[in-house]
Amino acid sequence: MRRTPQEKKRLSYAKDRRNVYGENDKSSRKNIPRGRQRAHRANRRGADQALRAALGPADEAVADRAEQVVRTRRPAVFRKAPDAPLGEVVAGRLRRRVRLGMDQAERSEARVERVHRHWPTP
Repeated sequence: MRRTPQEKKRLSYAKDRRNVYGENDKSSRKNIPRGRQRAHRANRRGADQALRAALGPADEAVADRAEQVVRTRRPAVFRKAPDAPLGEVVAGRLRRRVRLGMDQAERSEARVERVHRHWPTP
């Protein structure tokens, strides 16, 4: 099925995503695994610190306390942040231009309105 250019633009505004987190979009390939590694490492270090307290002479109370700390400590979790839809990003950039004095408010609002016409917001 062939799509018209207008349909393509509407779909692009809705489906295409842009990184607004502030980092290079290509760096996510390395930063996502790094984030997971940091979370796992934090969990391992927390468990290690709790268990180090139980080192030394065998004391049942200290061992139970260390085990309880390891089990009850909430593990660190890595969460990915979703990218923003292209329509949202374009509208935000147009508004930013007005705020910085780079564009006139009337012209920019007309452009934002045009973006919203092409971009079906839920």
